[in-house]
Amino acid sequence: MARKKTWRDMGKGQRISVMVSGVMNLALLVAAQRSIAKTPDSNIRGKKAVWRAVSFINFFGPVSYFLFGRRRDAVTPTPASQQR
Repeated sequence: MARKKTWRDMGKGQRISVMVSGVMNLALLVAAQRSIAKTPDSNIRGKKAVWRAVSFINFFGPVSYFLFGRRRDAVTPTPASQQR
């Protein structure tokens, strides 16, 4: 039976790719959680609590929220500072 590769067994490139993918996963999770918190219930498909739980599934959770959880037909108000 093959033994699992540990951190010490990995090369420098493999370590970097593991760290980069971890940072990307964390960034997606934080972005999804902030979006869920700031978006009104009417602009989210389903319940916020469900999407919060789903977003903790590695990589696929936050991506699925951004693809399927938000309503695109909703009009988002523009801040007064950006209006002309």
